[in-house]
Amino acid sequence: MISCTEFIPAYSEMFKFLEAQGGKEAVLDFWRYLSDNFLGNLADLVRKHGLRGCWLYWSHTLNEEAADFTMTLDEEAGEFSIVMHRCPSKGRLLEYTHITPYHDYCGHCDLLYRRVLEPLGYEYIYDMSGCERARCRLTIRRLPQAKEGER
Repeated sequence: MISCTEFIPAYSEMFKFLEAQGGKEAVLDFWRYLSDNFLGNLADLVRKHGLRGCWLYWSHTLNEEAADFTMTLDEEAGEFSIVMHRCPSKGRLLEYTHITPYHDYCGHCDLLYRRVLEPLGYEYIYDMSGCERARCRLTIRRLPQAKEGER
């Protein structure tokens, strides 16, 4: 069976193809499609468990991808964070010498998950300043007017 990591270069190349065919908007349209059609499990977990749903979702997906990360959940403060020490996707792309990664490869993480979480009453803060070293930081905060379980 092919692991999910085997598809990373194909995704990067597809993003480049889409942009060449239809501009950046074509890539964003594709990411919106993915978010709207394939992240219902994240939305369901967050609706049911609040911020703990983020913990449950990313505990599974990041461990499946063998990412090097630290997650923190502070339900009392209404904050969940992920510090990505080594993203397996971007890290793999940076190691390749035969392809150049899509210039905004990490942007998909921003759009896909922001699109799910902000309508549920969360602030989504994504620091991509370390992406060229396969690092990033994500912070999700419950907005003051959004109480757990009121979604």
